[in-house]
Amino acid sequence: MTRSVQILSLATASAPNDLSQDDVLAAASEAYGSRFPQFERMAPVFRHAGVFRRQMAMPIEWYLEPRSWPERSAAYEQVALDLFCQAAGKALDEAGLKPADADVIVTVSSTGMSTPSLEARAMTRMGFRPGAARIPVFGLGCAGGAGGLALASRLAAAQPGAHVLLVCVELCSLAFRMDHLTKADVISAAIFADGAAACVLASDAEGGFATVTGCAEHTWPDTLDIMGWKAEPSGFGVVLARALPPFIRKELKPAMEEMLAKQDLQIADVDRFICHPGGMKVIEAIEGAFGVGQGALDCEREVLAEHGNMSSPTVLFVLDRVRRGRGGVPGRSELTALGPGFTASTVTLAAA
Repeated sequence: MTRSVQILSLATASAPNDLSQDDVLAAASEAYGSRFPQFERMAPVFRHAGVFRRQMAMPIEWYLEPRSWPERSAAYEQVALDLFCQAAGKALDEAGLKPADADVIVTVSSTGMSTPSLEARAMTRMGFRPGAARIPVFGLGCAGGAGGLALASRLAAAQPGAHVLLVCVELCSLAFRMDHLTKADVISAAIFADGAAACVLASDAEGGFATVTGCAEHTWPDTLDIMGWKAEPSGFGVVLARALPPFIRKELKPAMEEMLAKQDLQIADVDRFICHPGGMKVIEAIEGAFGVGQGALDCEREVLAEHGNMSSPTVLFVLDRVRRGRGGVPGRSELTALGPGFTASTVTLAAA
């Protein structure tokens, strides 16, 4: 990072339909119980997922009917655009800016496809200026919050004085399917949800709550099958082909040591890891990998419990909770998320 980049603001937005885990379990039992023989054996995953409430794009009844690609796309364009505008508007307000002040708009989303992309659809509604640069990013999945923040910080560093708006928006629930039932679908139904987060970054700026001091990524070879999407006739199909917790316990620490070493840092130099909570077992595996003690990732557990796994925005929900907590962002923290590739994306933050 050649210039100091400040995160001037951060805002979140939740999908309109708030559901308890009991609501989702009841719907899943109705949808899967008679059609998936293994469902009864797998149902306890809903109780142990660490999710108590979540927000979803559509009413629960919507998911109990077969849905086509056009129906899913229409829902994505409507709700994702609403969430984009809500999160972006709040982030700009906190930074004391108007939409026309955004010089670069980075949109991260992997759970729907829209061309023109969301920031283009939001241009008139938000009041972005015609000369703003648009950078839509697809395919980072759950790593998109950290990867998007890293990209936005690099763009801000390269353009002194520019305001970079990052918006992450995901509608994971649109992958819930009635025509395609596997263990991966049941696990997805137990944890995934919808939401958005946005932040504004600028280099050599005054104010803000954290400074980006570095960023790095690590992609493990021969891991394309760990997670992702399959494009199928009626929508995306979930790929969760390997058990993540054992992989994380074995592989994450050496990769993190390598990424930190490029910044002349060690794990002991990090005051707090700010992590994407992929699920309760994933949180526990990360705590074990970094040796931080069970329960250390308290904000991660809280976000998972109240919002579920929203893919890319989730780690920014965690960052927002950390910064609003007692003491705010610590002296040095490492924001990290894991996603398809299989990739770890990290951003090193210093307290402002």
